[in-house]
Amino acid sequence: MACLITVRQPGGHLDTSTSQQRANLPLLQHHGRRCEAFGWHAVIVDGHSVEELCKVLSQPRHQPLAIIAKTIKGKGIPAAEDKMGWHGKPLPKDMAESVIKELQSRIISCNKRLYPAPPTEDALPVSLRNIRMPSAPSYKPGDKIATRKAYGMALAKLGRYNEHVVALDGDTKNSTFSELFKNEHPNRYVECYIAEQNMMGLEDLAMFRAIPTATVFYPSDGISTEKAVELAANTKGLCFIRTSRPENNIIYNCNEDFHVGQAKVVYKTNDDHVTVVGAGVTLHEALAAAEQLKKERINIRVIDPFTIKPLDSKTIIDNARATRGRIITVEDHYYEGGLGEAVCSAVVNETGFTVHRLAVSQVPRSGKPHELLRIFGIDRDAIAQAVRKVLSSSANAK
Repeated sequence: MACLITVRQPGGHLDTSTSQQRANLPLLQHHGRRCEAFGWHAVIVDGHSVEELCKVLSQPRHQPLAIIAKTIKGKGIPAAEDKMGWHGKPLPKDMAESVIKELQSRIISCNKRLYPAPPTEDALPVSLRNIRMPSAPSYKPGDKIATRKAYGMALAKLGRYNEHVVALDGDTKNSTFSELFKNEHPNRYVECYIAEQNMMGLEDLAMFRAIPTATVFYPSDGISTEKAVELAANTKGLCFIRTSRPENNIIYNCNEDFHVGQAKVVYKTNDDHVTVVGAGVTLHEALAAAEQLKKERINIRVIDPFTIKPLDSKTIIDNARATRGRIITVEDHYYEGGLGEAVCSAVVNETGFTVHRLAVSQVPRSGKPHELLRIFGIDRDAIAQAVRKVLSSSANAK
């Protein structure tokens, strides 16, 4: 494997005898040392010399090769060579004609034809299909676990039985629990170190929903998290699994079957008044609100979407019809681009449907989980109040 790194600097041919080139040489060496730090063999060449490039490419190598090519922008065009202000600009007609004539005069006719050797296919065929967990999740009803920890445990479990699973982490291994994978499979773990300024907050669902090929999982307990990891390993394209910090109850049976794009109805009666859609931590708040409202003889139906993209529109619409089109979405995400907007898009063409959304409207602050849920109006009390409001509005409309 080889890569080419082009370094454009003022100055002529790669000749370290000139003072200007001696000044530029440390920069090239700096790029070389960075490549070598990752196990590459780095070679500095004159990027305008075909001979130098051919020589280095033909040398036998036993590690990845990084070719650091020193080039000059506009090389060979006297009016533009190593001059500012020509990037992305076409040459004027008279200048272009002069340059073409100059280049044509340099062409040397040769009857010799070159036939590059075809690449040697020495890699063994690898199948990345049908990557399965060796056993069902081991969690039991009543257990409590954070989905972020369940993710780390599932990743290590998957890697235990498939050597093609590789983990990369941005120096957050103690938060994502990918350190469990690292401890078991150190040779398949890559520490990318932190770029926390590039990490996401409460806009993550919106970002990944906007990518055409992305699948977005938001599991709500340890079992659905382990299933999400397994499904992600077998799903083509980019997959994003959103996990949470709080420890929540296991709500599914270990043999529960999960599929991409298939929601679960986790709470229902024969006389439900409102359909509530929650995911992750807010699903547990919705279940608590259901128990709270039951004491007031108000029944709600609770849906776990499991995947935000693709969204199981059919399950949501069918169940919302049973509650006269009344839907409440609740999410620990900004209003823009998350679960609420996904549900709104799913039911936009349905007659008589109303969607009331609960989400985070401000930049979040630090605090205890239950305090933050309450402050931003997405806890069980806020859900119960929203249900009462929806039902009151329906009664007044009559």
